[in-house]
Amino acid sequence: MSHTITVRLPDDLAEWLEQTARRIGVPKGRIIREEFEKGRNRRQRPFLWLAGTIPGPEDFSTRKGFSRK
Repeated sequence: MSHTITVRLPDDLAEWLEQTARRIGVPKGRIIREEFEKGRNRRQRPFLWLAGTIPGPEDFSTRKGFSRK
């Protein structure tokens, strides 16, 4: 590992991290690195997580005034 960062955690998150690391038997740093990897992999398709969450017509081209017909 070549980089070190310092992060201040709220008490509840620090307690969760401590308990989780102890329960599964891995270092806290490993849990944090794995969560960063999950976040990085999720962002390869940054807008896909919005699919189906925005109300409105399924095909915006059918909205009056937006069609180029």
